[in-house]
Amino acid sequence: MPAVDKLLLEEALQDSPQTRSLLSVFEEDAGTLTEYTNQLLQAMQRVYGAQNEMCLATQQLSKQLLAYEKQHFALGKGDEEVISTLHYFSKVVDELNILHSELAKQLADTMILPIIQFREKDLTEVSTLKDLFGLASNEHDVSMAKYSRLPKRKENEKLKAEVAKEVANARRKQHLSSLQYYCALNALQYRKRVAMMEPMLGYTRGQGELEAEAEKMRVSQQDLIALNESVYTPDSDVTSPAINRNLIQKAGYLNLRNKTGLVTTTWERLYFFTQGGNLMCQPRGAVAGGLIQDLDNCSVMAVDCEDRRYCFQITTPTGKAGITLQAESKKEYEEWICAINNISRQIYLTDNPEAAAIKLNQTALQAVTPITSLGKKHEVHHPSQNVKNMENDKTIPSESADIQDSTQLIAPGTPIQFDIVLPAMEFLDQNRGSRRANPFGESEDSNKDEEEDSLLQQMFVVRFLGSMAVQSDGTCEVIYEAMRQVLAARAIHNIFRMTESHLMVTSKNLRLIDPQTQVTRASFELTTVTQFAAHQENRRLIGFVVHLTETPGEESMSAYVFESNTEGEKICYAISLGKEIIEAQKDPAALAQLMKSVPLTNDGKFMLLNDLSEEDGTMHEGGEESEA
Repeated sequence: MPAVDKLLLEEALQDSPQTRSLLSVFEEDAGTLTEYTNQLLQAMQRVYGAQNEMCLATQQLSKQLLAYEKQHFALGKGDEEVISTLHYFSKVVDELNILHSELAKQLADTMILPIIQFREKDLTEVSTLKDLFGLASNEHDVSMAKYSRLPKRKENEKLKAEVAKEVANARRKQHLSSLQYYCALNALQYRKRVAMMEPMLGYTRGQGELEAEAEKMRVSQQDLIALNESVYTPDSDVTSPAINRNLIQKAGYLNLRNKTGLVTTTWERLYFFTQGGNLMCQPRGAVAGGLIQDLDNCSVMAVDCEDRRYCFQITTPTGKAGITLQAESKKEYEEWICAINNISRQIYLTDNPEAAAIKLNQTALQAVTPITSLGKKHEVHHPSQNVKNMENDKTIPSESADIQDSTQLIAPGTPIQFDIVLPAMEFLDQNRGSRRANPFGESEDSNKDEEEDSLLQQMFVVRFLGSMAVQSDGTCEVIYEAMRQVLAARAIHNIFRMTESHLMVTSKNLRLIDPQTQVTRASFELTTVTQFAAHQENRRLIGFVVHLTETPGEESMSAYVFESNTEGEKICYAISLGKEIIEAQKDPAALAQLMKSVPLTNDGKFMLLNDLSEEDGTMHEGGEESEA
């Protein structure tokens, strides 16, 4: 017998839309078979009824032939020959009646009864299991919606345990009902052939294949039922989940936040999966998934949303907030963030994406303890190491400082701060003293005047990763070491939250601006920025060192690490140009020479060039205005 299509029992627990779509095909096939079986049974019953009618008709005919001699005809002389002939015909009709009766019995036993048994046993069982599966699926959806609404801030462990147990029971019930339902649908693909072929000689062979396949499904079903209870319980390993950070593709159910009004939102549980650099979404019942977000060069961060747990947001490369999603467990939450972060770096385009992801995450998961030597680091040409010669307009690389031991750069055990920004109003209050805070979050007039007087204004979308105190600012190696330790600490402590800001680079300072309120969160005088560099491999990482004199004789140096939507080299070039403007402003002739060498906008501000050579950092013509 040819092979038949089957539903995979291993996919019953995940219950993906792809499995549901295949299930709908089996259900449609079962519905068509049910309708055909009913029509076939009606035709067979009609034949059986006609055969029974033939039996009754021949029996009545035989009796009527024998009844001739009992009639009292007035002129009945000489009817003996007719009576004998009719008796002979009556015997023949009785024999035909016996044959018709036997044929009717055979039709009932060999044709109608198997079809009735097939309909009542197999088709009715499939219909019943379908109803039970639908009820269990709805119950699971209700329990998952209840679990997703558990509060994050005022978490009640007792309530959480009760709801988690409810979800586990509902999930287990759905799993068992789906296994039975899948097995019944798979068996139906064999049974329908056997039911239609039963009167034929191939019945015995088909029955043997059915029994063998049914036994395989029973064994597989028992193995799947014997799964650990933790499979059904959400967040069962919250303390130490086994997280795979090297994923370059991911699939599973997430809750999608939809805005239905000005202040109202709804959450919808949908199936998400990655395909290349795209995030796809497929509702139940859909034949295929649709594109919901392009992940190339995007960023992902944990967010607090409506007091729900395990929420994260995907932000577009332009800094615009994208979709907000909620995972059902800490493991899923962190794996989704890691997978999206890996995909956003376009690792999937490399020859060996898995190896690239492993290498990237191994770099981040290195021990936080300082390494003994940085001598193996590659020497790369950076704008932070260039000084512009104003007279001959040539780029002269400065002498690199001697590579120091990492303990001389950053003291062992130095704490790392993961939140540089104070709340906007708190920052304003601290810096304004007794001045009244602006309730609309607008910048002060002095800041506006400063921007207007500045010869350089360039804005970048950045996300703060961390900062830490350093012991030296003589080389950019301290920035690389700070990046290493910040990324390692974030990976080890599972810190995914990042604060997004607009970094405004002017010819006077660096300012971090709240993208929503336009309030300045932090400001650094450009003269205090002593080192700045982009990461040698991850071009979107940028760091700089701020050297401050707090009191006479006391100095502090801190390294700040950011992730940018654009290449870090562009930010370095903007900072370098700002420092050159500061130096050139001391000498009018030098400033005039600088203004000749760099294109200006119509309002007299410097125009930043877009492209930097990846090999030597040389600039190409064509640029964008430096004013934000």
